[in-house]
Amino acid sequence: MGEIRMTGEIRTDYDCEATGLPAERWGEAVFKVGDEELVLEVSVEENVIVAIMAGEDAVWKGTLDGLKQLLKSEIKAR
Repeated sequence: MGEIRMTGEIRTDYDCEATGLPAERWGEAVFKVGDEELVLEVSVEENVIVAIMAGEDAVWKGTLDGLKQLLKSEIKAR
């Protein structure tokens, strides 16, 4: 095993949680809703890269800074 560079956590409303999941290069969380799949992948190999996939044809992938900019420009605070 290599160096731990990232840890992951998943929590649900059933008081279920998995914490401290170690990763050297990447990690992903997969949620299944009916026959749809929602995936969040984070890579820390060089820059922090984030990929969000909702099904097979709705994909966004970019840097963490790019995701922050996308969210700031698309979602206005109340």
